[in-house]
Amino acid sequence: MDDLKPAISSPPQCMTVKHWQAKLELGFARRDDRSYLAHRLHKGPLVVQKSLHPEGGDVCHAVVVHPPGGVAGGDDLHLQVTVDEGAKALLTTPGAGKWYKANGTIATQKLSFQLASGSGLEWLPQENILFDAAEVGFSAEIDLAADATLAAWDIVCLGRQAQQEVWERGVYKLNQRISRNGRLIWNERAHMQAEDLVKISRVGLGGAVVFGTFVVCAGTVPAEILQACRDIPVSDAKTGITALPEVLCIRYVGHASQQARQYFEQCWQILRPWYYQKDAVRPRIWNT
Repeated sequence: MDDLKPAISSPPQCMTVKHWQAKLELGFARRDDRSYLAHRLHKGPLVVQKSLHPEGGDVCHAVVVHPPGGVAGGDDLHLQVTVDEGAKALLTTPGAGKWYKANGTIATQKLSFQLASGSGLEWLPQENILFDAAEVGFSAEIDLAADATLAAWDIVCLGRQAQQEVWERGVYKLNQRISRNGRLIWNERAHMQAEDLVKISRVGLGGAVVFGTFVVCAGTVPAEILQACRDIPVSDAKTGITALPEVLCIRYVGHASQQARQYFEQCWQILRPWYYQKDAVRPRIWNT
C-alpha cells in the first residue's frame, strides 16, 4: 500500500513567489510658460500614463500607475520626482492602492521628491487600503528649495470596508521628512500594530478605520484661508488643522475613505488659490 502514498517534494521553481522591485523616476521642467514631463525612467511595474495639461500649460498633470493592481509582502515601490526651477506638477493615482497579506515580509513605498526654486508639486493619490495581515512601511524624503511649494496628502484605510473586513493582524509604519534648504521642517513617524490599543483609544483612532494627513508647505497661511478650512462641516469624523510657521497640517480620522478624500479636496479648493494663485482643477482620472 505504500506505493499509493503521494510523494513529498519541494515546490517547483515556478511556484517561487516573486517580489516586485519597482522604481519610477520623473523629472518635470519648464520652457517658456509650459511645465512638461522632461524625464521618465522606470524599472519594474511602476509607470506613468501620458502627461496632461487640463488647466493650461502652467501645471503638468500625470497619473502614476502600478499595473499589477496590488502590492504584496516583499514588494518595494520607489517614486523619485524632481521638479526643476519654475515648473509645476500634479501627480495622482488611478485608484486605491491595495496592500495584500504580508506572508511574513513587509511591503514598502518610498517617495523621494526634490523641488527647485520657484517650483511646485502636488502629490494627491487616492487612498491606500491595508488588507488584513498586511505589513506596510511608507516613507518620504522631500527636499524643498527656499520658495518651492508642496501640497501632499495620504489616506489609509484599515481593512476592506466593502467586504466588512477587520484589520486584525498587520503592521503600519510611517517615516516622513520634509526639509527646506536643508533644514528639517517636518518629521513624522508612526509604528502601529493591528493589536495596539491606539486603534481603540480615545487619544488614538478611537475605533476609526480611516485616517489621513494633508500637508501644505507654502509659508504662513492667511487667517481667513485657515478659518475657511476650519469651517468645512464634516459629520461622524474628527478633523484637526494645525498651522505651523512653515507647514499647514490637516488631519482626518473617521470611517470612510471617500469622506476623507472629499474633505481634503474641499480644503484643496480653498488653499490652492492662495499658494498657486490658481483655482483647483480636478485631475480627469478622478471622474472615471
